[in-house]
Amino acid sequence: MQEVIRVENLTKRYKDVIAVDNVNFAIQKGHCFGLLGPNGAGKTTTIEIMEGIIKATKGQVFYYGKPIDESMSQQIGIQFQHTALQDFLTVKETLNLFTSFYQHTVSHEKLIELCDLREFLNRDNRLLSGGQRQRLLLALALINDPDIVFLDEPTTGLDPQARRNFWQLIKNIKAQNKTVVLTTHYMDEAQQLCDDVLIMDHGQVIARGTPRQLLNQHFNEVFIYLPVEQVPDELCQQSNWQVNEQQVEITTSDVEATIALLLAKNVSLSGLHVKSPNLDDLFLKLTGHSLRD
Repeated sequence: MQEVIRVENLTKRYKDVIAVDNVNFAIQKGHCFGLLGPNGAGKTTTIEIMEGIIKATKGQVFYYGKPIDESMSQQIGIQFQHTALQDFLTVKETLNLFTSFYQHTVSHEKLIELCDLREFLNRDNRLLSGGQRQRLLLALALINDPDIVFLDEPTTGLDPQARRNFWQLIKNIKAQNKTVVLTTHYMDEAQQLCDDVLIMDHGQVIARGTPRQLLNQHFNEVFIYLPVEQVPDELCQQSNWQVNEQQVEITTSDVEATIALLLAKNVSLSGLHVKSPNLDDLFLKLTGHSLRD
């Protein structure tokens, strides 16, 4: 598989703060690459260096084996975390405006279909819902037909249905063999969309692999949850049983044996919930705090 981006020894220092600390990774063509981490982990700084917005203190970014330069701005698409749209312009007029910024562009009809813009094409930007606004911003990121699309927390603030609709748009982009670089705080989003993930904390890479590889590498157990009032105190003394105000969390590699124990102790299974570990659990295990912190 072809390598489209390589990051080598990337470091960014702001006076006494090291935002990115000697980071290395590569991204394959057609993949959705997830860059994960809490606020302050260094992921946005890493992305901005890859986009050519800021310069690294040390290290390099390569596109198709060549060091990044100003010409790359015509070949990548970016959906920023915060983007201001021009007031008093319609969606159609905004597409026309952004088309004028590039030498090569995609037809508006293709963008309208791909990003599902038709129903609000003549609506003023100020009147767009959150989901509609994100779909327009995605169209603007694709307007120059880029090989590589950067999406910086594109679904933050969207309701669950709008988020899932946006996921489908990202899958449609991948189906065109485009490479997607995604930052997100939503672990279900990363597990749904990403072929490969890199987790950062304090400017460093702490884990790298496919979501399934990482979970298999770090977990061989599942979590069982029960309402706390149903579980006798003597059972809660075990080291793999954690108790809070509302529930008991049992970490076990043998669900059947654990349920058999509960039944033998006449514990009601009403409200029992079994959950496999996810990427947020992984981050908690690796760093001691939640990925969303």
